[in-house]
Amino acid sequence: MHTRFPSALLILALGAVLAPQALAATAAPASGQQAGRVERDIAAFVHDEMRERRIPGLQIAVIRHGKVVLSRNFGVASLQYGVPVTDASLFSINSATKAFTGVAVMQLVQQGKVDLGAPIAAYLPDLPPAWQAVTVTQLLNHTSGLPDVLDQRRGKLVGPDPDDGQAAWTAVQALPVEAPPGQRYRYNQSNYVLLAQLIERQSGQSYVDFIQRGQFDPAGMRHSGFGDAKDVVANKASSYVLGAGGKGYRNVIEDFPVFMRAGAGINSNTGELASWLAALQAGRLLAPAGVARLWQTTRLNDGKPAPWALGWPAIRRDGHRAVAGIGGGRSAFYVYPDDDLAVIILSNLAGGQPEQLIDAVAGFYIPALRLRYGGAHAVQLLRHALGDGPYADLAPKLAAIRRQHGLPSPSENDLNAWGYRLLARQQARQAVAVLGLAVQLYPDSANGHDSLAEAYEADGATAPAIAHYRRALELDPGNAHAVARLQTLQK
Repeated sequence: MHTRFPSALLILALGAVLAPQALAATAAPASGQQAGRVERDIAAFVHDEMRERRIPGLQIAVIRHGKVVLSRNFGVASLQYGVPVTDASLFSINSATKAFTGVAVMQLVQQGKVDLGAPIAAYLPDLPPAWQAVTVTQLLNHTSGLPDVLDQRRGKLVGPDPDDGQAAWTAVQALPVEAPPGQRYRYNQSNYVLLAQLIERQSGQSYVDFIQRGQFDPAGMRHSGFGDAKDVVANKASSYVLGAGGKGYRNVIEDFPVFMRAGAGINSNTGELASWLAALQAGRLLAPAGVARLWQTTRLNDGKPAPWALGWPAIRRDGHRAVAGIGGGRSAFYVYPDDDLAVIILSNLAGGQPEQLIDAVAGFYIPALRLRYGGAHAVQLLRHALGDGPYADLAPKLAAIRRQHGLPSPSENDLNAWGYRLLARQQARQAVAVLGLAVQLYPDSANGHDSLAEAYEADGATAPAIAHYRRALELDPGNAHAVARLQTLQK
């Protein structure tokens, strides 16, 4: 099953071209020659992924031990005018803006003006009664249970007028809550509307001014700021989405309503984001204890971990933990606190999903991470080995690549994303091969069988499509997509 990329306003809700060459396992750079080889290999990897994902323009930066060790620009900032990406180019970071909001709240905590465990009603007393017990932490980590001011299905504000923010905010407050506070995670823009109001109430400044004075200025972010398609933003890279069937590009007309800008709206570049991350980790924005709390795991009422820390998605796994900012399926940064490393990738293609590349880039500097989470490299090398030839014998070819380069298996998500890109390009036969490989590697994944069934259906193979939809439903009886497709196909 795959979530297709939505309309322009819904980008706010999401939170995230050279020939490739063999990518040998690399230790942390210790010399100029070695650093140069790492940079060349990363450039080859990035170029290949840009071509595969059809990303027009991209910036990348790597920060290690508080210093920028890699900074590169690729492609074009404007397809219409052929303007190349430069150091000065600014990209929308979309929902990665929420990471700045998390820092802002922690600054108020540090000043004694906010208590993370306090109910929001302690600061905003005029909220609906059912909202008042939600804590500040539950807003930051999306476990509030509140209704969403953004209608996820339509990609528009709730209410009859998608351009009337005040009417939408009034309308959402009349809706019933969706769950008790802290019971479950659900990504929700209402949370960050309330956090903006909290920041303004407790700081005595507008949200934008508080971010400017508390983060942009001390981090030296002279060109970063807030804005969308209605604003004139110097050096702003154009924003694109692929057209139907993956053919051609369409302009994305960004609309980040002012009252929602604690959740999205910052334009920046990798150089200034690198300065911000360095300032944060050096204690210039928050005391070290505040940074640690910012990135600490949060939990649901039943004690299970929530997917977010405080404004930052938490990338949880065994070792090499990371926290992230991900926005619009086109901009992302990961911080690896225990490895003193950060990677930033910004692009101008909504749905390009550069966050899928970050672990692979980090693996050039952390060999142990590459050996455990370098599956994206394996996919890239397999794709390169296949070239324009038939998509046959993928499993033995992948096994040979893994042995040669010391790489792990691709994740199910790596293969699923590749398969759906092939489907978007109407290459159903190749998608069947790739998603079939995913099912071979992850046979008990309901999502994997559902995805393979979609590919078979697109290829006109009804019988195997039915078989895999049935298997998906066996593994996940709540799979409504499989139920609907089976009802249609079995007619």
